[in-house]
Amino acid sequence: MNDTLLIALAMIPALVVAIVFHEVAHGWTALLLGDPTAKERRRLSLNPIRHVDPFGTLILPGLLILSGLPAFGWAKPVPVTKQRLNNPRLGMMAVAAAGPGTNLVLAALGSIALGLLARASGPEPGGIEGFAFVSLSLFVAINVFLALFNLLPIPPFDGSHIVEGLLPERAARVYERLRPFGLALMILVLLVIPWLFPGLGIVERVVLPPVDWVQERFMDLTAWVAGA
Repeated sequence: MNDTLLIALAMIPALVVAIVFHEVAHGWTALLLGDPTAKERRRLSLNPIRHVDPFGTLILPGLLILSGLPAFGWAKPVPVTKQRLNNPRLGMMAVAAAGPGTNLVLAALGSIALGLLARASGPEPGGIEGFAFVSLSLFVAINVFLALFNLLPIPPFDGSHIVEGLLPERAARVYERLRPFGLALMILVLLVIPWLFPGLGIVERVVLPPVDWVQERFMDLTAWVAGA
């Protein structure tokens, strides 16, 4: 079995778990804060089929990877009705933060499991243990990337809801008007501008350094658990 297939077998379950828990966290937080919309529409489910967007979750990331471009995508957003939240302004911030927060918790759990595996099998395990080592490493990396990528302050990412809640009300209303243009803004900032002006290094200098730094902290946790 070649390395590409092994990586795919390790990556796909990790990506599905990361996305599903991310979306369900939004829905459960909204429910706790007074909005049962996600529950009413049967989106508080760990069934990945309820959350996968064929284009955003599968087709677009696949095309970007094949083209050698930065890969990003999205799942079907869990429906949240802002007006039904007990405190719409703060509630939307909490709902938005719940997804990335859950991914960071999953990354921490993956790092601990990776450390326990390294302690039990040594630093370079082979066979099934080696595959588990790769799977857990990818699980941590995917959850860290998904958490921080979603915190970008560009609609429709979670970070845009947090920024909107932090802004003064008048500025928040102006910022909210950008939301219908979110997909176009995302493509412009993450694909078009880097393609036209590669020297700017938007992805390399802005997006990836925080991801790398956070992932290193989780690897420190892994090393601590492993007793290194």
